[in-house]
Amino acid sequence: MSVECFLDTNILVYAVSSLQEDAAKKANALDLIQTTDFGISSQVLQEFYVTVTRKIQKPLAPEAAVALLQEYRLFPTAYTDYPLILSAIEHSLRYGVSYWDGAIVAAAEALEASVLYTEDLSHGQHYGATQVINPFLSV
Repeated sequence: MSVECFLDTNILVYAVSSLQEDAAKKANALDLIQTTDFGISSQVLQEFYVTVTRKIQKPLAPEAAVALLQEYRLFPTAYTDYPLILSAIEHSLRYGVSYWDGAIVAAAEALEASVLYTEDLSHGQHYGATQVINPFLSV
């Protein structure tokens, strides 16, 4: 399964932000969600649920978060299995990133995404065939 790009958790979180200071990031996030052939991972779905129901300033009701998960589950998803865990560890060690960031890179690679949209890794950095793009640099 191949996708154009991979969306990290922060993209999905900004898409539901109700904060005025996040308006430009929300617009960019919604544009990516609506116009790109993207994939996600089970890790992204889990992090999204926890973040939007507990960690943002104006949390979503669990039912609203689950409704969004129902929509996102229709997109290509890299699931956390043993090979992905090993790949995440390898990326973590090779690139000096956290295990969790290594898992995001491994999931993007598993879906053959050439671009990983995130604000958590170095903009422009290549991890194998996947390049990190921070879509919020200009906002």
